[in-house]
Amino acid sequence: MVPDHPPGRARFPLQRPGTLYLAEGGQETEVMYRHGHELPEFAMFALLDDAAARQDIEAMYRAYLDVAAAHGFVPLMGGLDYRASPDWAGKLGYSAAALEDVQLGCIELLREVARPYAGQVPDVLFAGIVGPRGDAYELNHTITADEAEEYHAVQIASLAQAEVDLVETMTFNNVPEAVGVARAAARAGLPSAVLFTLDETSRLASGPSLREAIEAVDAQTGEDRPDFYGVNCSHPLEFLPALEPGDWTDRIRLLRPNAASMDKVSLCRLGHLEEGDPRELGLMLADLARRFPHIDIWGGCCGTWDTHLDEIAREVRAVRDAPQAPAGVSD
Repeated sequence: MVPDHPPGRARFPLQRPGTLYLAEGGQETEVMYRHGHELPEFAMFALLDDAAARQDIEAMYRAYLDVAAAHGFVPLMGGLDYRASPDWAGKLGYSAAALEDVQLGCIELLREVARPYAGQVPDVLFAGIVGPRGDAYELNHTITADEAEEYHAVQIASLAQAEVDLVETMTFNNVPEAVGVARAAARAGLPSAVLFTLDETSRLASGPSLREAIEAVDAQTGEDRPDFYGVNCSHPLEFLPALEPGDWTDRIRLLRPNAASMDKVSLCRLGHLEEGDPRELGLMLADLARRFPHIDIWGGCCGTWDTHLDEIAREVRAVRDAPQAPAGVSD
């Protein structure tokens, strides 16, 4: 088991019996293919000045919050700022000052949408989403941990100003960049989670297994290690084989699967929403909830929306609320 973070650093809440968290679904694919908005450089924040797009985005989050309320989950809200880092924002013409403003605006929009749900959900937490410096589906072999720490510290400084509850690092496929983000979050005093994406071989595209990647990041970050890990932008059929037995799986708290077991790049370029089978996805995650009772944060990625989240939340809640058999008693 990995010991708790040292005193003095903000941390994400530890697991508590009965408490489950719900992250958002695949907001980018939904806003493109259900609502028909262009997404330059896959950047959600670029739509916030478009009144029609903003209205659709707010409606998407309300539908997600309705699911959380219906099943008693704590919303862990994020999803607008995956591309809100200097290189990607620079491609869209944002200055450093404009990027800081838009990052703060992303978190404020989430707070605004969540306010009417006070009393309907147990609590609301907010995550800043940090994506890789390069393309998530390329190897990005050349970035070092030091370079990653310096680069991602820009966005993380804005997230600290916005007082988020978590730096959620998503769709990473190499160890050095994950190490750098974890260090940058720790320097900013923020809790962090690293979510890796796996390919059809059930490994990171850069080579390591999920276990190897998690153990390597923990070893290289020490007291700056992430609060926990997760998997996103992979279908359960891709990541299930990676969940090999061992205490290392205790470090995994968050699963955000794709809707369909299809090549990831294709999912983002289909021209329509490939929603897979939401019911089947919910049942697959329910089985994981049985196998890994410590996993308490659930959500979706490409191709998922509130329909998928409703199935996932319902099935996971049923597993968690089911009476437990006494020790030594089996079916």
